Amino acid sequence: MQRALLCADAGAALAILVGVPRQLLIAPLLCSCLALAQAPPPATAPLASLPELTKGAVTERVLCAQKPEQSYALYLPSNYSPARRWPIVYSFDPAARGAVPVRLQQAAAESLGYILAASNNSRNGPWKLESEAAQAMVDDTRARLAVDDQAMYFAGFSGGARLASQIATLCKCAAGVLLSGAGFSANAPPNPTPNFAVFSAVGTLDFNYEEVIPLQEQLEQTGHPRWLYVFEGGHDWVPAEGMAYALAWFRLQAMRANHLPKDVAFVAAQFARASQLADATAASGDALSAWREDRQIAATFDGLTEANAVSAIRAKAEALGKSKSVREALVRESESFAEQARLEGDVLGSLATAPDGSDSGEEPVKSVEQKARALRLLAEQEKHPEHARVYHRAIAGVFVGAMENGSSALDRHDYRPAARAFACATEAAPDSEWAWRNLALTNGLLGNRKASLAALRRVRELSPDKAAFAQWISRELAFQSLRLLPDFRALVQPD
Repeated sequence: MQRALLCADAGAALAILVGVPRQLLIAPLLCSCLALAQAPPPATAPLASLPELTKGAVTERVLCAQKPEQSYALYLPSNYSPARRWPIVYSFDPAARGAVPVRLQQAAAESLGYILAASNNSRNGPWKLESEAAQAMVDDTRARLAVDDQAMYFAGFSGGARLASQIATLCKCAAGVLLSGAGFSANAPPNPTPNFAVFSAVGTLDFNYEEVIPLQEQLEQTGHPRWLYVFEGGHDWVPAEGMAYALAWFRLQAMRANHLPKDVAFVAAQFARASQLADATAASGDALSAWREDRQIAATFDGLTEANAVSAIRAKAEALGKSKSVREALVRESESFAEQARLEGDVLGSLATAPDGSDSGEEPVKSVEQKARALRLLAEQEKHPEHARVYHRAIAGVFVGAMENGSSALDRHDYRPAARAFACATEAAPDSEWAWRNLALTNGLLGNRKASLAALRRVRELSPDKAAFAQWISRELAFQSLRLLPDFRALVQPD
């Protein structure tokens, strides 16, 4: 199962999309990308008539000249000049927040000389809308800017990561991809051709951790240059520090591919930094992570730095790989992935059964809401770090699955299972405003006034913008039967 964050509420999870089929590839995008190395797309509007783009600062909304309904966030290094061609990173956020990845990449892009562009239209959903947004952004930047067609990178978070990998796989136009919080699309898995570089990033508490870690072996088998970056946190964009590693690593890969001349000082600095971090990881007692870091260091710097130094790192990795500590850690990791799947399945499987077990004639069983609450409390109270991480990933996966189930049922106008799924989601993540909104809306559609009002009170508590909340409930047709009730009127009154 592929899981991906759909959008965000107050900087957190809002909606979830699971396993979106993307079997329809828009021909213009594929054809355009295949032709990228030939010539820039013709501009039908004079470029002189376009506003001058700001350097050294993030521009949150650049309208596409030929498709003004499409826009993207943009960053140009302060020393940008069309006198030479520049590498570019195209980013895709699952909630169309273009400025978010650009701001995270900004410092590294300024230092290393990258153009950044991130769509304000592409979001998790139909492939047609995603690809149209990507097409418009690529065409507009290539018409306006001096883009190096041999140094195009695609980045994405969650569903945006799947989009980035699918574009790179199908267009054969990418030098590399940055995948945060997810792996490849099921419709375009890793393949020996095209052989672009893959920088994977995942949080220690991300429910997709159990996907991203095994992906590294697939990438090795298909010959993709790869780097794994693990950060403390959940399902989110890789932080700015990780973005700096990614853009620096892409530059190293460009040198390995002979697209850039080897910068001896830069290579030495990157090798020293990576080696020191791997040594620190080993010293912390995390032999498994140290082994993985040493292996990717040896692969990355082979041919870039002194052979003796690379051989020493490779020998250290081989010794670690044979050690009892790494072998046992690999077993525990595999068991943790299985345990996460079991915990998630136990809760989400209950969504497919009647609430009281009456469909099978059995005695009433624990409700799905009770199961979700119990798992959340287990995650909050567990003291053992490894066990706690598994529980946190599992409850995050339950939230994702419950939101996806509820959204699918809501789309089918099947309101009772939708309400049950959203209630499960509120137990998994009690502070998710979006889950409570959907629970309130679904109960309103069911005519459950008391339950709808209770959920609306919780939404109001969580909402950072009380005026926007009041506008929403005043306009939402699902709450029409509540509007004359004193309790409802109290919700729209200012504090």
